[in-house]
Amino acid sequence: MRKRMVTKLTAVIVTATLVVSMVTGCGKSSKKNTDTTADDPVATQDVNTDDTKTEDTKEAESGYTDYSNGFKEQVTIQIPVYDRAFEGWNVTDNYYTKWIQSEFGDKYNVKVQYVAIGRTTEVQDYMQMIAAGNAPDIIMHYDMPQAVNYYNEGAIQDLDLEEIAYYAPDYYGKLKDTIEKYGKLDGKNAFFFAEREAIYYNWVTLIRQDWLDQVGKAMPTNRAELEDVARAWKEAGLGTLGETLLTKSFTYEYPFIAADTSTTDLAKYLDLNVAPFTWDASKQYLQTLNAEYNEGLIDPEFYLNKEDADAKADFVAGKTGTYGFYINSTTDVISSLLANDPNAKVATMNTGAGSPDGKGYYYEYPAYGMVMGINSTTSKEERAAIWLFLNWMIQDDNLFYLQNGIEGTNYTKNADGIAEPVADFNGESKLSNNNNKDYWCLVQEVANYGDEELNFKANLKILAPAGYESLIQDAYDYYKQNAEYGLITPIFTKSIESVSEYSADLNAMWQEFYVDCVTCSPDEFESKYASYCDEYLDCGYQEILDEKQELLDAGEYLSE
Repeated sequence: MRKRMVTKLTAVIVTATLVVSMVTGCGKSSKKNTDTTADDPVATQDVNTDDTKTEDTKEAESGYTDYSNGFKEQVTIQIPVYDRAFEGWNVTDNYYTKWIQSEFGDKYNVKVQYVAIGRTTEVQDYMQMIAAGNAPDIIMHYDMPQAVNYYNEGAIQDLDLEEIAYYAPDYYGKLKDTIEKYGKLDGKNAFFFAEREAIYYNWVTLIRQDWLDQVGKAMPTNRAELEDVARAWKEAGLGTLGETLLTKSFTYEYPFIAADTSTTDLAKYLDLNVAPFTWDASKQYLQTLNAEYNEGLIDPEFYLNKEDADAKADFVAGKTGTYGFYINSTTDVISSLLANDPNAKVATMNTGAGSPDGKGYYYEYPAYGMVMGINSTTSKEERAAIWLFLNWMIQDDNLFYLQNGIEGTNYTKNADGIAEPVADFNGESKLSNNNNKDYWCLVQEVANYGDEELNFKANLKILAPAGYESLIQDAYDYYKQNAEYGLITPIFTKSIESVSEYSADLNAMWQEFYVDCVTCSPDEFESKYASYCDEYLDCGYQEILDEKQELLDAGEYLSE
């Protein structure tokens, strides 16, 4: 049985959120109070006598109301959009949100209301809104474990796949197999998805090439060589390797996973939502960081870098010589670095440099993009409007417009039909700093021209700032060299109740324990790590491992 939304860790925050919600009088709960017809089967009947017999017949046979000509009474849908704190960008009110309202909303008599979700605070933001009853109609996350948590909390309603197919035939036609294979939880239809044609060269770790040149070092290809580079930087009075406080999406351990690790262990320990603190791969990672910290090779205050902006600021200021992020053509990290140091040069670091043996083990994406559920308080009219919205967005012309803007203004097309962004365009229709992805990620994870070669050619323009195409070329080449080291995590088909119960507490413990293990003296590491492992297991992690093992034994999982 799914639990109610009652969480010790968020009790105080939830109370404050409820107060704010009552004061502002806005959000999902206030919308629901004024929607008196949404769940009334009589009120939602289409009584338009001008409808054709074909439409009437189709509606009668399906049992769903036909809204292809729009809703008789305006319907409001609340759509989440990540707020990444891009300077000068209003995520809920801009050229593209207005265009969406004009092109889709006005056509169907739907008010499309965007709700900002902090990218680095998204779980906290969602939890607050869910508890207050004003979460958006779509509840989403990039990773399945957290989406399962939302479902377990009762925040997501079960889906009618025939309803999706009726209102969004084009969307469902593309995602049908994915939804049917991965969208079930506890035997019920819980999730729908964006399509994914995975690429791995959009995440890059920049390294100061001018610093490498200054100390006479080549591009590092494994961890030992990376540490040699850091030592040379230290001796030359340059910066350190960049590090941040790890609080979510736990993939830190991948470069330290042994080649002979069993599929069972991968399924038990690989979990983006809960750090596998007690796993040997974690110990190897922590002990490596401990040695690097005590030698002064990494940022001594790495635990203060809680946001991407913090790590970026250190790199731009010349405090650190490495910085990992999702790159795109509109990023300002390189221009900001050059403003501080006109002689700076950057390169893409070899993906094997973080691994002891140079093998770049990495999290291999599942066959879906964004994982989404429908808010448990969303009415059937609002649900229908969401399916119509997804079906509209997945149309080639609409999707291309959201991804590229206006032809001749934002971009020009080359001989291959690829949109090439106009350099330094700053007009009204300027895309967000990640090419508007936070709007079109509902239906597609990566812009797709339908061909790997064309996609790569396009991504050279989409992902690389002008003049820095080599960064993407090198990232692509490194990916090809390490493609065999991708690890796919089996997906459980039943909810893991202990993860929902203990993940918040374990996350807080992880942050405390791992920072202490990294910053303690080397001779204290073994005793501290062993003690923390015992406490971590006692506080819920052993229950998670046991529950996962039971599901594995019962065959309740999917693997590629």
